[in-house]
Amino acid sequence: MHDNEQKGERPEMRRILASLAASALVVGLAACSSEPEAPVQTAPEAPEGISVTDGRMNLPAVAGNPGSVYFTITNEGSEDQMLRAASVIGADSATFHETAEWSGQMDMQELLQVPVPAGESVTFEQGGKHVMVFGLPEGLEAGEELEVTLSFVRGDKVSFPVTLLAPGEEYEAGE
Repeated sequence: MHDNEQKGERPEMRRILASLAASALVVGLAACSSEPEAPVQTAPEAPEGISVTDGRMNLPAVAGNPGSVYFTITNEGSEDQMLRAASVIGADSATFHETAEWSGQMDMQELLQVPVPAGESVTFEQGGKHVMVFGLPEGLEAGEELEVTLSFVRGDKVSFPVTLLAPGEEYEAGE
């Protein structure tokens, strides 16, 4: 009797294991081939008829606090659209919020989605809908610009610049 057979191993099992190991090696080497990878799919374009105007961000009065983004989004398309997310280059996160009166008190609530009906505009403004921006990079100054990207539920995206405003600075539409 062979030593392997005494230990409970069979020659057939060794061949199967060797074959599996060889197959794994071939697959692993194929993954390391020098052929270029397929190009990464770029982000989809904005839905037809969507435009964004009057983008601005109020910087926080206290460093480390969130900033707030305001703009008007217009849907001149024939289909209703639904915003699902916002992001700001350089910031940790951004979320939709709305300030509204509840039981005689002003309250701010997070919005998970924002409808943008066909043929209408939705205005994000102080005292109403806005984007709260958390974890802003240090050193931002009034007059600079950042890029905001809005994502729609169907995967489309639209990006636009926002002008940074000093805390409390008033904004005139069309500036």
